[in-house]
Amino acid sequence: MNKIYVFAMLACMLLACKNKSTTLTTETTAEVEKTETSEWIYLFDGTSTEGWRGYGMDSLPPGWTIVDSTLTFDTELGMEQDYEGGKDILYGAEEFDNFELYLEWKLPKGGNSGIFYHVKEGYEGPPVVSPEYQLIDDENYADIHDLVGYNSQFGAEHPELLQDWQKTGADYAMHTADDSQKVLHPVGEWNSSKIVFTPEKVEHWLNGKKLLEFVPWSDDWHAKKNSGKWDNAPDYGKFKTGYIALQDHASPIWFKNIKIKKLN
Repeated sequence: MNKIYVFAMLACMLLACKNKSTTLTTETTAEVEKTETSEWIYLFDGTSTEGWRGYGMDSLPPGWTIVDSTLTFDTELGMEQDYEGGKDILYGAEEFDNFELYLEWKLPKGGNSGIFYHVKEGYEGPPVVSPEYQLIDDENYADIHDLVGYNSQFGAEHPELLQDWQKTGADYAMHTADDSQKVLHPVGEWNSSKIVFTPEKVEHWLNGKKLLEFVPWSDDWHAKKNSGKWDNAPDYGKFKTGYIALQDHASPIWFKNIKIKKLN
């Protein structure tokens, strides 16, 4: 009887330990998931433009508004005759250095916009100081807009065409996107973009596919910076922290689910 009692007690103790281990594992997993979710900072959640303002301004310029839970630029609202300032906007509540930025966007036919990071104010605008993830209608833009004059100054062989460094997903005028990995949804449909920035590597993603990567401030990076569009922009890309900004390029644009995660 004593042996049977001892075995029974051991069995109960093992079962209790197993249940406790399972409970701890479940609780730990839930806590990890909670921590991962809480890392994201929403810059725009569809309900408020709090934190957003015009570049070098205290408020949003005309045209930027919330429509159907999207942050949009309405060209009709933006054509107020008494306004002469720029219309690029930035999230001015906080600057970011290393990060993972995610957002969703769509353009109309012939549309053009961009996502800037490490933005500093006091310049003509974000493009002369900040790297840009290009957003554009790859398929139709060149049919609607005359690019010859602009592209000719950079020695383009076919200046009438949209250049690779001008296409969606490119690090504008620096690094081109891998077309074999590009899945760009048609105009009027939503796309998702992701930028991952660290001093070791920058990545551009589109609809779940990585389009490019490069090492910021490397010899290759400096060679590209000093051999093209940024010859007369000495401060381009030099800052290691700054604001996130969105570009107005005189066309409608829609953004949603704008969120960022700080990286060590």
